[in-house]
Amino acid sequence: MLVHGDLYRGNGRLADRTHALHRAKISGSDVADTITDLLATRVPPGAAVLDIGCGRGTTTLRLANRLRPRQLVAVDASTALLDTTRDRLGHASARGSMICADFHHLPLPDKVADAAVAAFCLYHSPTPAGAIAEIARCLRPGGTAVLVTKSLDSYAELDHLVHAAGLDPHATSRPSLYESFHSGNLHTIAATNLTVLDVQHEEHVFHFADATHLARYLTTTPKYRITLTGGIPALAAALQQRLAPSPYTTRSTVSYAVAVRP
Repeated sequence: MLVHGDLYRGNGRLADRTHALHRAKISGSDVADTITDLLATRVPPGAAVLDIGCGRGTTTLRLANRLRPRQLVAVDASTALLDTTRDRLGHASARGSMICADFHHLPLPDKVADAAVAAFCLYHSPTPAGAIAEIARCLRPGGTAVLVTKSLDSYAELDHLVHAAGLDPHATSRPSLYESFHSGNLHTIAATNLTVLDVQHEEHVFHFADATHLARYLTTTPKYRITLTGGIPALAAALQQRLAPSPYTTRSTVSYAVAVRP
């Protein structure tokens, strides 16, 4: 069984999850590109930019290459993920600094940044408004934040597959991973500390080509309580025996809020 924190303690599991999902994706824009596009016309030359909850640094690297900020700071609570981000920036000859911190308590001065990104991280917080208040504190007046999350029903088709395969009888009734901060409450929560200029939603579609591909993704998903032993081969065999033939299709809505500090 994988719990949420286990996914972020090292680079391996998150990399496996990301690779399996990217390989399955057949529709939807590149999220890092979209974030950078949203900021490109709003960030002044020589800007200071924060990437909050940077993970493996995919967006961090895109921000460095496209925006060329004077200062780029990547923040994450996982030292392992910050190491990966640092390595990726270094290999691309891009500059940035790393801070290991909880995004509820950013060790940064007030009004230090022209822009901040928080992508796919705020739903880990039981109090995302508090984290957004910290982001707002660090922005200069007029500074821009791009906040990214997913819909409550993202990947719901997989819940039904896992349930139908008898791998987790409660798969369809467990709370969404995005319960605290999702497409439906994104505007309301962001507006508690920022002025929201725009919210955009985009559907992403994923095709898992076979049972092994789906098993690789499910073994990295903290939502389910799959106790089957034998790893990916055993899980793939169970899926193949108990479900209709592949491919297996699922969907997710990715939502972007563009907001400014008043």
